[in-house]
Amino acid sequence: VPELQCRDYKMSQLIEHAGVIHQINGKHIKVQILQESACGGCHAKGACSAADMKDKYVDVESDGSDYKVGEHVTLYGQSSMGLFAVLLAFVIPFLLILFTLFILKNYTDNEAISGSIALGTLLPYFIILSFFNSRLKSKLKFHIKRYGA
Repeated sequence: VPELQCRDYKMSQLIEHAGVIHQINGKHIKVQILQESACGGCHAKGACSAADMKDKYVDVESDGSDYKVGEHVTLYGQSSMGLFAVLLAFVIPFLLILFTLFILKNYTDNEAISGSIALGTLLPYFIILSFFNSRLKSKLKFHIKRYGA
C-alpha cells in the first residue's frame, strides 16, 4: 500500500482504496474499486456465501494530472468523512425510527401501524437530505493519486 502525503493529514486519518480508472470525462474521473466484505480475505471465502465482493464506481475530480483509462490509482479521503456518512445514513435514521416508535406507543396499540408510520418518517428525512446533496458531496469527497506515488 503506497504511503500518502496529503496536506496536513496523518496516515491514521486517511481512508484508502486502490482502484482502476474506468472512465474520464473532462475533469471528472470514474474509478472502479473492488469492495470486499470483512471476510473477503479469508482462506475459506470460496465456500462461504458471506464473502461478497462487488465492483463499485466512485466519481472524483481530477487534480489536473493527465490520467488514462485503465491506470491504477489510489483514492483517499479523511476517515471522519466515513464516520459522517455512517451517521447520516444509519445512526440518525435508526434514532428517528426509535423515537417515533416510542412516541406512537402512547397513542396506538397497533404495532403494525406504529411500525409503518415510523418507517414512513424516513421518507421526509431522505428527501430533506437530498436537498443538501451538493453540500454533502463537497464534504464526502475522495481525492485521487497515482498508485505507488
